Amino acid sequence: MRKDAHRHVVIDVETTGLSPGYGDRVIEIGAVAVDNGEIVAEFGSLVRVPKNIPRHVSRIHGITNDMLADQPLPDEVYPALRAFVGGSVLVAHNARFDLAFLRHEFGRLGYRFDNRSVCTLALARRRLPQLPDHRLETVYRHLFGALPEGGRRHRALDDARLTARVWGELKW
Repeated sequence: MRKDAHRHVVIDVETTGLSPGYGDRVIEIGAVAVDNGEIVAEFGSLVRVPKNIPRHVSRIHGITNDMLADQPLPDEVYPALRAFVGGSVLVAHNARFDLAFLRHEFGRLGYRFDNRSVCTLALARRRLPQLPDHRLETVYRHLFGALPEGGRRHRALDDARLTARVWGELKW
């Protein structure tokens, strides 16, 4: 895996639930590579897993079981994601959640996933304590005003793009 001091990968996942320990799985991955403050590449994929998406969870991200029917399996998606990420530092909003799921998914395939990481949620809590909450959309609106047109909330690639902008603003 390559190491590049200027390249970070901002990552987000959508899942079937809240805990890989209870059998929940990643069903969508979005990642953007940021080099010297600019998005230089993107990776996004739905992931077909043998786990139904509960209706209440589907209402959050809009991903349905039918949408996953013809999507790639984990053993197709994770090697490609691994190549995309390389040795880059990972950035995520609530990194503990996203990375726990990704470590679990990579572990199922016999891969290690131990890249260093930065959490924009923790960063926002430190830098913006006055906010009523530190959800990604709240922080983004505080920093930039309205959310971008055409973006889909709680979809992995769109959330990774938002997180990249938030991180770019908060890291200094």
